[in-house]
Amino acid sequence: MTALNTAPLDGVTASAPTLVHLSGDIDIFTTVQLRQRLLNTLAHSADLLVLDLSQVTFCGAGGLGVMIGVQSRARARGITLALTGLPPRVARLLRITGLDRSFPIEASDR
Repeated sequence: MTALNTAPLDGVTASAPTLVHLSGDIDIFTTVQLRQRLLNTLAHSADLLVLDLSQVTFCGAGGLGVMIGVQSRARARGITLALTGLPPRVARLLRITGLDRSFPIEASDR
């Protein structure tokens, strides 16, 4: 099951970016719940929503679909959706699909 924890980056001010830690598998069994949770988080985000994927063990096509859909909704609200902590398998998947050019990739030193 994918865990979702949200916390502002670098402090607790309202304008601070929102950091979402994901873990486990992002697959057909977890995408519906993940989509809803990310959309709820997006409703309370400021200018930047960062998904930390460092603990993600698998990401399937459904997971990519969730990220693309949330990114579209974020853009409509003037919010940037960025990724950080990409495991090698997820980074490769993004590269193969060309999505590495669609998402800002943040350094994972946070």
